[in-house]
Amino acid sequence: MLHKFSVVVGAIAFTAVGLASAQEAVVKIGHVGPTSGGIAHLGKDNENGARMAIDELNAKGVTIGGKKVKFELLAEDDAGDPKQGTAAAQKLIDSKVVGVVGHLNSGTSIPAAKIYSDAGVPQVSPSATNPKFTRQGFKTTFRVVADDVHLGGTLGRYAVKDLKGKSIAVVDDRTAYGQGVADEFEKGVKGGGGKVVAREFTNDKATDFTAILTTLKAKKPDVIFFGGMDAVAGPMIRQAKQLGIKAKFMGGDGICTGELPKLAGGAMEDSQVVCAEAGGVEGEQKKGMEDFRTKFKAKFNADVQIYAPYVYDAVNVLVAAMVKANSSEPAKYLPVLAKTSGYKGVTGTISFDEKGDIKNGALTLYTYKGEKREQLAVVR
Repeated sequence: MLHKFSVVVGAIAFTAVGLASAQEAVVKIGHVGPTSGGIAHLGKDNENGARMAIDELNAKGVTIGGKKVKFELLAEDDAGDPKQGTAAAQKLIDSKVVGVVGHLNSGTSIPAAKIYSDAGVPQVSPSATNPKFTRQGFKTTFRVVADDVHLGGTLGRYAVKDLKGKSIAVVDDRTAYGQGVADEFEKGVKGGGGKVVAREFTNDKATDFTAILTTLKAKKPDVIFFGGMDAVAGPMIRQAKQLGIKAKFMGGDGICTGELPKLAGGAMEDSQVVCAEAGGVEGEQKKGMEDFRTKFKAKFNADVQIYAPYVYDAVNVLVAAMVKANSSEPAKYLPVLAKTSGYKGVTGTISFDEKGDIKNGALTLYTYKGEKREQLAVVR
């Protein structure tokens, strides 16, 4: 008799669990970044930002269309490679994700955007700054950072006006991001009345810059700008010091990381490095960013590198649009996402224009004092 009772109780419990799970909808959100290769530390930073957002949303409990939702993160590695990026994008589409945050690099985000567009799945990049990304005519493409026209141009003018650069050299890594930001920097220099005395290029896997730096040294630049990522910029700064080059070193958000001093091998102690992050908070909004950094450190035992807060905001912006649209179906929530206006994120206020670009995007200028990154100014 007792045995039969146990079976009945077990059956009731099983049915209850079955009903609970039937009422909970699983919503898959994709993330893509380079979690292998030279900038894996940045890709992991991004992925952790997505995991933090997903974990918080699940802990909070979100209801969409009358059903409690469980969010699932599908994370892919594109190694910063365009071909691997499109393969990762297709894999996510085949896995039925309803939205994607990524990719990190412009060179992977731009070709992947067509795959997401063809599938009608929204893509929000936390860090792709090449203007072309949102100018391909796709309705599914968004970003939560300012583009290179703003970033590169601002840095170019800063080099002339604030750093008093008289002879400026420009180097890029020939990627969509690196070349794009370097081109805009050069325009900003010339627009500000400055002179570019040399333009050189390398690649995003290079480690020896002796030939380029020897050529630059002969031109006696007082500022060197590098368009690319920190994994290349660090060794370049170290080798420039070894060659006795005294020029100030500048770069965009790709070099503006917590890892740069380590990658430069101690060469930044007496060199002036200025970089810009494509975002920024001021006043009361600073507390939100500080709180995020504290929670991130506690969760992952790692400091924020650069883009994790933007990934975190991008995930939350996607979900806010789903909640408002009362649907996680891309076709239903995409129009709501496109109309996002005044969303208060940890990176600032997010509103999208007709191209999917962030409106009134901020830039934060930084320098380094030894191993520490220090804020110079927030500009718009």
